[in-house]
Amino acid sequence: MNKAIKYRLYPTTKQATMFANTFGCCRKVYNLMLNDKLESYKLTGKFVSVTPAMYKKDYQFLKEVDSLALANVQLNLQGAFKSCFNKSCKKKTGFPKFKSAKRSRKSYTTNNQKGTVAIIDNTIKLPKIGRVKAVIHRQPNADWVIKSATISQDNDGKYYASVLFEFEQNIISVPISDNAIGLDYASDGLYVDDKGNVGTNHKYYRESHKKLTKEQRKLSRMKGSKKGEAKSNNYIKQLHKVNKIHKHISNQRLDNLHKISTEIANQYDVVCVESLNMKAMSNKGFGNGKSTLDNGYGMFLNMLEYKLADRGKYLVKVDKWYPSSQICHCCGKKHPEMKDLRIRIFTCDCGFTISRDQNAALNIKSEGLRILKSETFAA
Repeated sequence: MNKAIKYRLYPTTKQATMFANTFGCCRKVYNLMLNDKLESYKLTGKFVSVTPAMYKKDYQFLKEVDSLALANVQLNLQGAFKSCFNKSCKKKTGFPKFKSAKRSRKSYTTNNQKGTVAIIDNTIKLPKIGRVKAVIHRQPNADWVIKSATISQDNDGKYYASVLFEFEQNIISVPISDNAIGLDYASDGLYVDDKGNVGTNHKYYRESHKKLTKEQRKLSRMKGSKKGEAKSNNYIKQLHKVNKIHKHISNQRLDNLHKISTEIANQYDVVCVESLNMKAMSNKGFGNGKSTLDNGYGMFLNMLEYKLADRGKYLVKVDKWYPSSQICHCCGKKHPEMKDLRIRIFTCDCGFTISRDQNAALNIKSEGLRILKSETFAA
């Protein structure tokens, strides 16, 4: 089993310069290899096989950085071509593009070879960099083996190391029981469960919107905001302020989602949710794109999935076309008029009256338990 832990790094000025050099060399090698592949295809109709070692003679500065970081760039490019042309790949990413020095993510991955990557006291040892000061907020177990480390720099200037560990763990599945919860997506509160509880009322982007708008307005008036214009020092400082606000919003959202998902994973054995396409729902045509993206519901489901799997519990996804809002949970009668989202109270002829979101959550829970039990019986 593999698990990654992300640590905050505090490099010295010399180490930060080395990180910047490695980021740049990885981007350079990626672009060179992609360019050679495209040129060979134009001439021969085939993509030539390329390696980072081919460019070290012409570009001597490539010898100064970690060779394993460059080797991983080659693997990344191969993976990009594979996902583009392989029909069996579920995720289509399009044809590989050149990496921009301005917009591409600053990161590289290095592998552990006989202790080249290690956690020593309050530092992380890295090839060609040495021991970098870090906040080791979570100590790995003695039997965990380090496989690799991914070094990255966020837009706000902070450095992180995501260390990947390999270890053996026997996960014992929890017996299927009625200790379950159904969650219905709500754009105004993350979710509504089958007991009528709302997940969260926080809108972190909306709460910081005025402050963000003010700083972005200042940024737009500074020298360097126009295309092709040289960026002034004041522009760079102001851009750093804007990036810090964006990061603060992101951290608030992540912290909240982690707390809620952990609480649910600890309390329930089965969690039933709808299989929704969040990217399509955030489309501007619905008029609630900001609220959908601000919720982070897709991220919340990913957290639930791995946290429940670690505990031997179950996440059941009900089909998105299942009419959970239209079926009466009490008698099972279908009400097509409930397709109108303006109707917020579900009322049935049998006398059952409830919030439409809670009724949907109850139906999702029942359908999820039915699916789980039928799959277990078939197996």
